[in-house]
Amino acid sequence: MNFENIIKGDVKEVEFLVTDEMVREFAKITGDNNPLHLDEEFAKKSIFGRRIAHGMLVASLISKVLGHDFPGAGTIYISQSVKFRKPVYVGDDVKVHVEVKDKNAVRRRVFLVTNVIDNGAIVISGEAEVYLPV
Repeated sequence: MNFENIIKGDVKEVEFLVTDEMVREFAKITGDNNPLHLDEEFAKKSIFGRRIAHGMLVASLISKVLGHDFPGAGTIYISQSVKFRKPVYVGDDVKVHVEVKDKNAVRRRVFLVTNVIDNGAIVISGEAEVYLPV
């Protein structure tokens, strides 16, 4: 997307299904083999009652939206804050909601509110700063 076309209040939402395959691949890539994510029997005995997705896996879906959907190709991450509010379970459908909070034309920076929503509840909240090169 062209920097000049981005305006405060622009919103993009993208839905994702958090699959068992995603969780297992994320564990393989990162080495985070916490049984809360991988072992149903272990997870049943936890406060969650079943397997949950890695928080950082779910947060990384924000990166997919920023780099592919909005603002899109060429976007460079400067910063991202995240707060994990609720668990996301394997098999959940989540929605990444990105909203333009502000922008700086001189520095070509866009400031975004980045939330992940599951079943109507914000499960991850945060903000991002991105740079859009020429």
